[in-house]
Amino acid sequence: MSPATRRQQRVTFAVLTVAVGSFALLQSLIVPVLAQIQVEYDTDQSTVTWVLTAYLLSASIATPLLGRIGDVVGKKRMLVATLVALSVGSLMAALAPSIGWLIAARVVQGAGGGVLPLSFGIIRDEFTAKMTNALSVLASLTAVGFGFGIVVAGPIVDALGYHWLFWLPMVVTAVAAVAAVALIPESPRGAPERLPLLPAVLLAGWLLTLLLPVSQGNKWGWSSPAVLVLLAVSAALIAAWVRLETRVRVPLIDMRMMRLRGVWTTNLVTLFVGFGMFASFAFLPQLLQTPVASGYGFGASITESGRLLLPSAVGSFAVGFLTAPLMARFGARPVILTGTILSALSYVAMALFHGSTGELLVGITLQGLGTGLVISSSASVVIASVPAHQTGVASGMNANIRTIGGSIGSAVTAGIVTAHLGPAGFPDEAGYTVAFLVLAGCLVVASVAALAIPDIHRTGRSPAPEGAAPVHERPLEAERSTVR
Repeated sequence: MSPATRRQQRVTFAVLTVAVGSFALLQSLIVPVLAQIQVEYDTDQSTVTWVLTAYLLSASIATPLLGRIGDVVGKKRMLVATLVALSVGSLMAALAPSIGWLIAARVVQGAGGGVLPLSFGIIRDEFTAKMTNALSVLASLTAVGFGFGIVVAGPIVDALGYHWLFWLPMVVTAVAAVAAVALIPESPRGAPERLPLLPAVLLAGWLLTLLLPVSQGNKWGWSSPAVLVLLAVSAALIAAWVRLETRVRVPLIDMRMMRLRGVWTTNLVTLFVGFGMFASFAFLPQLLQTPVASGYGFGASITESGRLLLPSAVGSFAVGFLTAPLMARFGARPVILTGTILSALSYVAMALFHGSTGELLVGITLQGLGTGLVISSSASVVIASVPAHQTGVASGMNANIRTIGGSIGSAVTAGIVTAHLGPAGFPDEAGYTVAFLVLAGCLVVASVAALAIPDIHRTGRSPAPEGAAPVHERPLEAERSTVR
């Protein structure tokens, strides 16, 4: 590799790191300050939760769609458009005069979910021998950014005010957009084809009707007509979407691709890991901030609770650099299985031992290490299992499934934690214990699923090389040289 090529790869990777990190931070920056936003806009708790829900819904819809568009019209072009959306959405949020405006701004920010599949696709186009390592680091940033968002929110709010949770990302993403235009090489485009608009509409429809009742189930009641009807509609739309995707000439998401062993097994693991990661970060700050008078809380401030979660973020980021050599030596399956087992043990530890911050720190650190191993490995397995022209949509759907799992996990564990309130209005300690044990159970299921993941040994190459026939034109049973 020439020095010029190495310099180009370093520059490209730096820009993509900023893009992915900015999106990941925006997922969680506002989590610790929702109460302050509620007071600022004189609204109620159910309304302010839409600041999170709107972002989640928008990202869930935009992630696979923008990945697919990038495969067709060019990944660099769509990456720049996505970074501009992040910047504009952050500006709208910083200047929001009302809670409704802020929620709309979060919808625009959610379009930034497209940075994940687009960045993964650019890595596959531009990198060769170090592709797996680069993918692992970028993938780990999605978990690290979520954790660091909670960590840095407190100091930013204390020093500058909560509006700077949006001003700072606006500046960073705007600079990243300019850098992408100037420094990232043009990516190859797929064959000109009509974009699958109807499948995209159905995808958006079933995601919306699934995540809306999941996010609002605790408020509306899980047996309420609204929740039951929306879930039934979602099931019907999923069936219609799958049927359509198997029949159209140009699908949004190739269902045969989703049935490949390397794709469906990894997506299943990702679903449960997302369930645990998002759920634990959603209620751990609440546990830490509960007053000491409750008998189990620590009375931590926003900044202090964020600092206690720092080992998880650091652990996730650190293992991202180790995943590629570990996969090269031991294979993908053992690495991912180790991650799911560590995560399961971390939740068991936090369920049984949370009487001191020292005990919690052990569990929090284990959780970060386990989650980092899984997330930084998953993208490589999925991308190595599909042809190059489907990199964007495959990696986008993998990231999207983690978000869906996180939405469901947050809603379910919130219901468990708040099911019983103590005399002072705080959740009973038993609620947290049960919630941690539920997360541990989910990771046990993920460990079983991880046993079926194909074992990738030869890093840096894909079992579906450039120019290979699309998945729907190849036998599903065909084994590639890098997967066993």
